[in-house]
Amino acid sequence: MNVVACVTATLVLASALSTIGQETAASTPIPLSQLLAEAKANNPQLSAADHEARAARQMVPQATSLPDPKLTYQQFSVGSPKPFAGYTDSDFAYVAIGASQELPYPGKLRLRGQVADRDADTKQAEIGVLGAGIADAVKADYLQLAYLQQTLSILRQNETVLDQLIQDATAHYQVGKGLQQDVLEAQLNRTKIVREITMHHEQMGQIQAHLKGLLNRDQASPDIVTESLNETPLKSTSSKLLALVQKNNPQIQVDASAIQKQDAQVASAKREGKPDFEVGYMYQNTDRKYRDYYMLTFDVRFPRKKRVDAEIAEAQEKRIASQKTFDAHLQQQLAQVQQLYVQASSDEEQLKEYRDGLVPQSDAAYRATLSAYASNKDQFTHALSHFTELLNLKLDYTQTLLDHETALAHLESLTGATLR
Repeated sequence: MNVVACVTATLVLASALSTIGQETAASTPIPLSQLLAEAKANNPQLSAADHEARAARQMVPQATSLPDPKLTYQQFSVGSPKPFAGYTDSDFAYVAIGASQELPYPGKLRLRGQVADRDADTKQAEIGVLGAGIADAVKADYLQLAYLQQTLSILRQNETVLDQLIQDATAHYQVGKGLQQDVLEAQLNRTKIVREITMHHEQMGQIQAHLKGLLNRDQASPDIVTESLNETPLKSTSSKLLALVQKNNPQIQVDASAIQKQDAQVASAKREGKPDFEVGYMYQNTDRKYRDYYMLTFDVRFPRKKRVDAEIAEAQEKRIASQKTFDAHLQQQLAQVQQLYVQASSDEEQLKEYRDGLVPQSDAAYRATLSAYASNKDQFTHALSHFTELLNLKLDYTQTLLDHETALAHLESLTGATLR
């Protein structure tokens, strides 16, 4: 292996971590913020949930309106079942028209309206949960796509380096200075890289399809190109992030809204025990030679205590269940935030170890072994081993970088904070 080939292989491999592949550079990268805005505007699930929330808001005027009034028409016959029998010769036969209106006990409609209003608030809060979930999915797809595009570039550039190593190992073998085993082992490593590249293309295609679905894009539309995957330092403290959960977490807001709804439901159920009224008025017309009749009616409906007590008990039990659900979800969200914070902090330490220690040291070992092999002072297997180790370290670094950025993305969804 000559010195020029050695230098070429070293320089190409050293640039593998920091550069993007040619196919990635051919298209303009799309910022994550742009895709998040697109998903918010175009995702059909969000649109459906928004219309459901609007529909729920229309329940308020329905709940607070008086029951529909009734118009009554009567015809009273005397002496025969035939219509208008006795109308001209009896002062009991008449034709009547009247109206009546049911009047719920004061406060009932207002409390029913509050229940409907709180239910609409819950529906609105549920949009936040759905929106956060969709945004989280877009971020996860985007980061995974960025990872695959970045590691694909590393694999392709290392494939180029390995091609050079295979070429030189073959040349050594042909002149009797190397072993056929060296060539075969290098070719095996190249085949493994080709397999990884094929798997990367498959994964990228699957993620592209899922991401386009979230954005409501045509599946035949051009593939999405991401920006480079870079480390974002975690500046917020654990205590600050935990404090944001109860304030901004979408699921906690839904649970809090559900508690308010049940509070209104309890108050409404208690009010339902009060009596309702109905007022009616009727005008009865007889033949003109007789006097007309006028009738006023006033009805009172008394709710059965057993039914009302059961409704109150049901509402109170649901109120307790809503509170317990709130408490359970709050603890779950707090635990997730703490776990993600620990993971992100640990990932930052690992990234520093890769960046400042493992990768440079492995690169130096590879360069030294490659130089020694070029001078016939070391075996090809040693150079190939260091090459493989350096490649794996760079891939591990990128995987850790993905884990770190994904953890920050999840923390954003849980806390409502902007961390990236």
